[in-house]
Amino acid sequence: MPADLLLPAALVAVTIALWATARLPEYLTALLFFAGATILAIAPSGVIFSGFASAAFWLILSGFVLGAAIRKVGLADRAARWLSRHLTSSWLRMVAGVVGMTYALAFIMPSNMGRIALLMPIIMAMADRAGLQPGSTGRTGLALAVGFGTFQLSASILPANVPNLVMAGAAEATYGVRLAYLPYLLLHGPVLGILKGLLLIACIRQLFPARPQLVVDDRVVSPLSPAERRLGLLLLVTLALWMTDTLHGVSPAWVGLAAACVCLLPRIGFLSGEDFASGVNFRTCLYIAGILGLAATVVHTGLGALIGEELVRLLPLDQQARPGNFTAIAGLVGALNFIVTANGVPAIFTPLAGQLAQATGISLTGLLMIQVIGYSTPLLPYQASPIAVAMGMAQVPARQGIKLCLIVGLFSYLLLLPLDYVWFHLLGWI
Repeated sequence: MPADLLLPAALVAVTIALWATARLPEYLTALLFFAGATILAIAPSGVIFSGFASAAFWLILSGFVLGAAIRKVGLADRAARWLSRHLTSSWLRMVAGVVGMTYALAFIMPSNMGRIALLMPIIMAMADRAGLQPGSTGRTGLALAVGFGTFQLSASILPANVPNLVMAGAAEATYGVRLAYLPYLLLHGPVLGILKGLLLIACIRQLFPARPQLVVDDRVVSPLSPAERRLGLLLLVTLALWMTDTLHGVSPAWVGLAAACVCLLPRIGFLSGEDFASGVNFRTCLYIAGILGLAATVVHTGLGALIGEELVRLLPLDQQARPGNFTAIAGLVGALNFIVTANGVPAIFTPLAGQLAQATGISLTGLLMIQVIGYSTPLLPYQASPIAVAMGMAQVPARQGIKLCLIVGLFSYLLLLPLDYVWFHLLGWI
């Protein structure tokens, strides 16, 4: 390793180790990274603190504001009352219903963070009505269902999460490859969407058992209050703008930020300064800014490219062994996920795809598609910022998120990876 990369490598390794082991609070690890990176001057401050300038950071913050408003005016409880009548008859039905909602919403709403912001307060209100108290395994399971379902299943829908968009942009810029919506969905939907959803449901049901109380609501539904109507209209406009971002060109982050500002305006809005202070989890915001800043620093210093090239040399690639090559490429992406997290993986992996295609005999587009399997299967929560945000919103202990990450990841590689290879082969992608 070049001498100028030793300090960045050491700082990145320590930061990742602290996040992975949860030896320190996640926000404190992020602050230590910021302090260490600036004192050691391993990258320009604009790169180190780029997480605060990213659209993802502001979408997270605005998501917390919208979630607090939904809870305060009573829309969360109203939606939870309706869901409770249909989902609380069994624990399996509750988990399957929540995971199903995360996947269905991904087809109409482009932002992971926005979907979590809308769903989490509703699902937590439903948990309250079903008798799943804070700190209980059932409540933890539902919160993780929101986070894992939102991030992992949306990878099968091209415009539904950030890593997909980074990959699509890098593929077009580097190789002139344009990815289409329906072929992408046909390739990834059956395994990474439907089968992975079923796997996630089974894992949550077994790891976080619960006995929800059947909710039979005989109360007459009260009419919407003026505040609920105004917030409902704001949410409909926000959702419409999120769904049509490709038409008007305004990022979902800035749409969400504008909606959050409306929620905070005196007289017009719904939240006071005290509501804002208590409703926004600034610990999670700092954590996400740290993750994004770490990924940007790794890319800027060249550490990511160096590690990627070294990992490529270690891969046992053989043009005559397509299944082995398929597994090795997925494993490479999984290894990169530890270093640059899901959002950074496509930026590192895509430039390597050309030489990997020559070494494996797999088509370039097929090789680009294999990376989706790796970055959509995090083995630790910090690798996927939407999962970390969901855990922060519901105050899920780090060990619970790590446990589900490892179990889902293990079964994904043991069961879904072979099925993915067969499906890629049947469709002629490899």
